[in-house]
Amino acid sequence: MKVLVTGAGGQLGFELQRTAPERITVVALSSRDCDVGDAAAVTAVLRRENPDLIINAAAYTAVDKAESDQAAAARVNEAGPANLASHGIRVLHVSTDFVFDGSQGRPWKPDDAARPLSVYGLTKLAGEAPVLAMGGLVLRTSWVYSTHGGNFVKTMLKLMATRPALRVVADQIAAPTWARGLAQVLWRCAQMPSIRGIQHWHDAGSASWYDFAVAIGEEACATGLLPREVPVAPITTADFPTPARRPAFSLLDCAETWRLLGEAPPHWRSQLRLMLAELKKG
Repeated sequence: MKVLVTGAGGQLGFELQRTAPERITVVALSSRDCDVGDAAAVTAVLRRENPDLIINAAAYTAVDKAESDQAAAARVNEAGPANLASHGIRVLHVSTDFVFDGSQGRPWKPDDAARPLSVYGLTKLAGEAPVLAMGGLVLRTSWVYSTHGGNFVKTMLKLMATRPALRVVADQIAAPTWARGLAQVLWRCAQMPSIRGIQHWHDAGSASWYDFAVAIGEEACATGLLPREVPVAPITTADFPTPARRPAFSLLDCAETWRLLGEAPPHWRSQLRLMLAELKKG
């Protein structure tokens, strides 16, 4: 199988390249290699490579910046999936928990009504439609991090190394997801053509950003990445206003995906521990 991976320069694209099964030929393209928002460029790449499958890991993920740069977000998150899906090739597209408004008190099912609160969420939701219309797979996930690129874990480590204390939002709930595990799931889905429509996947358990930050500090000290634990104080979303509104509760119901794949993921804290150990090794 020949698989085209877009967004290869990002953290998920990086992990997709590292975890690709041996029998799969990967054509990994960063945004410099292929601007998914450019229909002509996408057509040229697909004609040249003629892949059996596309995994779209390209995304505009600057949630707050998207509020003032909707055109750029829509180019990647909305036009990009549409361009990729328009050629009759199966597409595995990665989406987000931010398509939900966070207003209900139970995990969100794939068929629950999506009501994004932000431009980022709106453009990601719009990008799902063309993939679904062509019979592809949309895999929603949340709070992705990796040793590669920028993410919450690496930001917290930098702050904890330089500040005496931190304040982190405690009233937004979802689940952290290690990009390595997510990439492995995408490769399993790539080899299961029957998996289509909308699916949900993230590491097991749930957390607030505050919970996540505390765990990062504890595990980083245990791993030796930090010399001491830094006090973390919980605050509310109102205490830390941002340009984009974020869902208060966006935990995803992953039961159907777990059933289809025949397994559930490890708990997010054990995945965090593995990522930090890898980060220490360099």
